[in-house]
Formats: sequence, C-alpha cells, structure tokens
Amino acid sequence: MLTGLQVAVLGGDARQLEIIRKLTELDAKIYLAGFDQLEQSFTGAVKENMEDIPFEQIDAIVLPVAGLQATGEVETIFSKSHLRLSKDIFDRTPKHCVIFTGISPPLLTNMAEKAGRKLVRLFDRDDVAIYNSIPTAEGTVLMAIQHTDFTIHGSTVAVIGMGRVGMSVARTFNNLGANVLLGARRSEHLARAIEMGLTPFKMNELSAVAEKADIIINTVPSLVVTASAIAKMRPHTLIIDLASKPGGTDFRYAEKRGIKAILALGLPGLVAPKTAGQILANVLAELLKNDATK
Repeated sequence: MLTGLQVAVLGGDARQLEIIRKLTELDAKIYLAGFDQLEQSFTGAVKENMEDIPFEQIDAIVLPVAGLQATGEVETIFSKSHLRLSKDIFDRTPKHCVIFTGISPPLLTNMAEKAGRKLVRLFDRDDVAIYNSIPTAEGTVLMAIQHTDFTIHGSTVAVIGMGRVGMSVARTFNNLGANVLLGARRSEHLARAIEMGLTPFKMNELSAVAEKADIIINTVPSLVVTASAIAKMRPHTLIIDLASKPGGTDFRYAEKRGIKAILALGLPGLVAPKTAGQILANVLAELLKNDATK
C-alpha cells in the first residue's frame, strides 16, 4: 500500500489514467493538474491548478511519457490550459521527491539535476521496454496491414536490430507466417536468430536483403536504412521505423524514390493505451513502494 504518499500527476494522455487508477487503489493521495476536462473521477484524487498543488508536501511527480516540451510545457489531452514546469517547482518539493517520466529531454534532465531531485526514466528500464514490446509488435502488425496490399503470411520481412523490441517484432511476424530475416551486428544475436528459426544477416548485407524484402522494420536508433539500401528496394516495399526520433531511415531519399517509409513513434500509447498505461502503472507502483520502505 501507498498510504500517506502524496503524488502529483501532471498532464499526459490515456496512459496516465491507468497510473492514477493504480495509485488511488493503493491509497496514495493524488493531485491532478491538466485534467480539468476529464469527466471521470477517482476516489483519492483531486483536480487542482498547478499553482494550488502543495509541492512542499509532494513525494513524487509523474510526468507524461514524453517529459517536457522544449518550451517547458507539459503535454496534456485532458485540458486546454497550458501547464508549464519550472525548476522553481522542483525546488519547492522535499529533497526526497522523485520525478518520473518516460523519457527525459535535456531541459527536464537539467532542471532535475540543478534542483538535486532524483529523475527516473521509465523507458530506460528493461522491464518496461520488454513489456512495451508486446503492444509495439501488435501495432507494427497493424501498420503493416494498413499500408500494404498483400498478406503478412508468405511475405518477406526484414527486422533490423535484435534488442528487446526487435526480438518481439521478429517473433510476432514469424508466428504470422512471414519469412523473417533478422539483421544484427553481434555474433550472439545472429546465433539467437538461428535458434528462433529465423534467417540472420549481417548489417553490411542490408542492401542485398533490401532487394527481396516486402517489409523492412528498423529498431536501431542510428542511420542504418541508407540511400544505398533504399535504392535496391522494390516499389511496393514498406519501411516501418520503430527507432526513437529521428529514426534510422533516410526518409528524404525514400520519399524521392517513392518508397513508403513511416516513423512509428509511441505505438503502445496509440494502439493499446490501456495496456501501455497498466505497464507503467505497475512498475511505478513497485518503485514507489520500494522508496516508501527505505
């Protein structure tokens, strides 16, 4: 239980609702800012203006998964008012106050460091990334269906990267009957591809693979789907880039060639916000419990 813990949830999307629900079930007291247009209510949660939240008593601040915009504004879909976060707000909190975010843009990182407050990036955690790879894989399947005129079954799908997302995506497309080619640099990852019943290829072989791939899915956050690879692709080839912004694809050259290339950011929150929110809520609750027992 989180009885006695006071948490400020600032802005966010539908995923935040699952976090609020979980924390109120655990008896935490929740202050909500940026939710004035939300009709739903939660026992133990009160809607406040930012200036009315008693930050001097707050044990944790929960931000949207994207953290802050470059302007310092907090994104929210449940309010038309503008929420702005500043270092002064962090300074008002107790020294033990923890700030939770999905990712941390430089502005947020600098503010937390200058205020001396602990900043937890949930998306950096292996457990969150692995759980999130499930809705990401399902969302990738959805995008593949929406943007092609052929079945996944029997198609050739090249997945680049053998990380937490790449492995789940490759397994999902393989289970749907695709001929999955898995690209990686490390020998142990190529060996794992064989163990999974997939066809491995080295990254310097991507241009040759691109000639026969119907769908290319990138998970590597650096430029790997280059112009030389795109030049070999057939007109119907679809590129789905799951890497963090700006992705790992030469989108300019893909457009020039007439190859459809999609930078698919935040798929869990788009295709399965309830599940994505529950993933974050469960991990966040455990972290708060651990901090409360210290």
